[in-house]
Amino acid sequence: MSVIPNQRHLFDIPDDVAYFNTATMGPMTTASVEAGKAGLARKLRPWSIQDTDFFADTARLRPLLAQLIHADTDGIAFVPSVSYALATAAANISLAEGQEILVLEDQFPSNVYVWRALAESTGAQLKTITRTGSSTLSDCLLNEIGPNTGLVACAHIRWTDGALVDVAAVGKKCRDYGAAFVLDLTQSCGALDFNTQNVQPDFVAVAGYKWLLGPYATGFLYAAPKHRSGRPLEQNWITRKGASNFARLIDYSDEFGAGAERFDMGERSNFALLPAFESAVRTILDWGVENVERTLRTRNADLSQRLNSVGVLCPPEAERGPHYLCPLLPDSAPEDLTARLKAEGIFVSRRGDRLRITQHLFTNDKDTNRLVERLAYFLRS
Repeated sequence: MSVIPNQRHLFDIPDDVAYFNTATMGPMTTASVEAGKAGLARKLRPWSIQDTDFFADTARLRPLLAQLIHADTDGIAFVPSVSYALATAAANISLAEGQEILVLEDQFPSNVYVWRALAESTGAQLKTITRTGSSTLSDCLLNEIGPNTGLVACAHIRWTDGALVDVAAVGKKCRDYGAAFVLDLTQSCGALDFNTQNVQPDFVAVAGYKWLLGPYATGFLYAAPKHRSGRPLEQNWITRKGASNFARLIDYSDEFGAGAERFDMGERSNFALLPAFESAVRTILDWGVENVERTLRTRNADLSQRLNSVGVLCPPEAERGPHYLCPLLPDSAPEDLTARLKAEGIFVSRRGDRLRITQHLFTNDKDTNRLVERLAYFLRS
């Protein structure tokens, strides 16, 4: 692993903008935007689009997505959102009446509503895990997994405070009790190394517009081998064997393509989004996820100390994602703190009584200096 030098030159971020909001929306590189423009421009002359073009982008991108999470290519499906991916997972998980579905307190809504609906339709019980005392969030979750657990659904990183879940330990305990394990990696994939083979989840959902720096409405699903003969949400034509022969599409087939391809969304061949997404994923892979993680860990270790010194206390590194800082604000912090920072070109999020500060490789020392200086000023005033 190595520390990556600053990559701001790849982005269109003005010098007077300090952007610490990757967890809300990661900026795209100029190269990814150009790739998207070129892809969209194909629709200017639809007669130039070949039948093979409907398959070429996904054929290139599917193995790249697999590399991101150390998975096999056959396990990857294209989805437009995490909610779509989780709905697919829910449609392929069997629960008995009275079994428990475990979720975390303050989990992202898309990763709660789907399990509420599944609990209602199956008679399962939805149980929310809260952190108690000095125990970590992972410890609290692990303590609740047992013989009556049918499903654990959580994120690798909790979006509100950056709390880190020990997904390898959770995966092992789920296997010990025969429980399904569904993971949302939206707030970690691309910035925190994840190995599917070690964790062995049933399903993984990822949105591409945050830490993967891709366009909105892009993402992917991973399905474990035992689920790859499952039921897709849609019955679309392009996931069937023989779909590339346009002249014979009326020779209807009940056979799907390889692996998790059956779960691909309809109209997956998006000529604008897929080239931009591919460009973004290639950039992440060129950097190396482990290198991104190490670089952000190093930068955040320094920034957290500086934030602590001005009265905003960050969780210990062992309890948070290395790419995520969510310091606790003092009671005296102004309600419009983020608006004041925004007025000076400094962009962060606020989640409850915490700031959410999520830098990336485009963040430079000038940005962090401005953030600490102005934050200290507004907290004093």
